[in-house]
Amino acid sequence: MIKLSKSEEKIMGYLWQMKRAYLKELIECFPEPRPATTTLATLLKRMVDKKVIDFEQHGKSRLYFPIIKKKAYFRNTMGELVSNFFNNSPVQFASFFAKENNLSKDELEDLQHIISEQIKKLE
Repeated sequence: MIKLSKSEEKIMGYLWQMKRAYLKELIECFPEPRPATTTLATLLKRMVDKKVIDFEQHGKSRLYFPIIKKKAYFRNTMGELVSNFFNNSPVQFASFFAKENNLSKDELEDLQHIISEQIKKLE
C-alpha cells in the first residue's frame, strides 16, 4: 500500500502534470512562500525510496519522473478510503458522496448515466 504525505501528493501532482522535472522546476510550481530546496530534495528522496518516482542523473542535476500512474494511485487511495471509512462498501461510499456533496440535478444525472453504462457492460 502506497502512503504519501500531503506534500508528497502535491509533488506527485506536479510531476504527473509535467511528466519530468528538475528540482528547480518543481520549486517554481509551488506558490509563495516556496519550500526550501533542501526540504523538497528530502521529500523527493523519500518518494524515490517509496518507489513512486525515479530520476535520471544529468551532470549534477536529477530529472525526476513519476513511476506510478495517477489513476493507479487514485484507485489505491480510494480503495483505502472505502475500506477504512465505509466498511469496504463502494455502495456506502457512493451514497455518502451523492448525498453529502450537494450535487446538482445535472451532476446526479451524469452519475446515473455512468452507472447505467457500467450495468450494460455487465449484462
